[in-house]
Amino acid sequence: MIYLSDSITFIKKLSLGKLVNFTKVYSSYLWSKLKGNPVQWGLPFTVSIEPTTACNLKCPECPSGLRSFSRPTGNLKSDFFRKTIDGMYKHMMYMIFYFQGEPYINPDFLDMVSYAHKKKIYTITSTNGHFLSMENARKTVESGLDRIIISVDGTTQEVYQSYRKEGQLETVLQGARNLVKMKKELNSSTPHIIFQFLVVKPNEHQIPEIHRLANEIGIDEVKLKSAQVYNYENGNPLIPEQAKYSRYRQKSDGTFEVKNKLLNHCWKLWHACVITWDGMVVPCCFDKDAKHRLGDLKEKRLDEVFYSADYQSFRKELFKGRDQIDICTNCTEGCKVWVN
Repeated sequence: MIYLSDSITFIKKLSLGKLVNFTKVYSSYLWSKLKGNPVQWGLPFTVSIEPTTACNLKCPECPSGLRSFSRPTGNLKSDFFRKTIDGMYKHMMYMIFYFQGEPYINPDFLDMVSYAHKKKIYTITSTNGHFLSMENARKTVESGLDRIIISVDGTTQEVYQSYRKEGQLETVLQGARNLVKMKKELNSSTPHIIFQFLVVKPNEHQIPEIHRLANEIGIDEVKLKSAQVYNYENGNPLIPEQAKYSRYRQKSDGTFEVKNKLLNHCWKLWHACVITWDGMVVPCCFDKDAKHRLGDLKEKRLDEVFYSADYQSFRKELFKGRDQIDICTNCTEGCKVWVN
């Protein structure tokens, strides 16, 4: 019933224009695969936008946590956000308020969610859960946010902080309780609340417990996510022992490789894009440092960027070989998850 409610929320925000655009995008992707040469019809219907690059935690496999960005740190500005949304909302199905950083650090974050909600866009965010005070929980529900992913990567403080450095598990769990309580008080079916459990070696034994804990609090869904690690070739203490939860497999010589084969095409380059806090358009969430800048929304509209020679050139490179593109070499077709 919970999943049905979330699906109904999404369906209610569809329109004929959005469905036509989806058909164009998907048709162009299939045609491109068939011909081995990219064409693009339609505009992205999934857009990730970055509220901020700042974060309060220091997670070891995250550029925000490591403070290792080569690009500037900053917050998305409301006026720029509204101008950007006004030019794309008619064809957009999903808006993901996340790329790097902790969204709630941006003081205007929930106002921007509310603006997108009023434009009938299905809105999603991902948070480490440390800012869900009772006041923020109320504002979150009132903003119209459709889905919230809360990272809970351990069921005890010791295990949780082994990855979520400087994090406090009880603060996160209390924030989740606040959100559940506010949904009930405001008689709201949204946001759909997800506990995301990043499966790594230190916490994989706690998978049954995260399901029990989520059920006890009243969380709508649990997702188990495989972890991307940067230095995996010679092994990594974060790689799970249970093979089904790992993005990597061990070869006969003892080294590791990415399990999934790198196909020389990528659906994301047709239906989605990522916008950094300062307006740069990059191809996907694996370009964390925004090395592959395909356009600047402070200078051009999204449609001009999406149909540009630079974007088309990047799509062509995919067909030549994704193993030659740095951000693709550690990719497992995006952020793969398992739902138990």
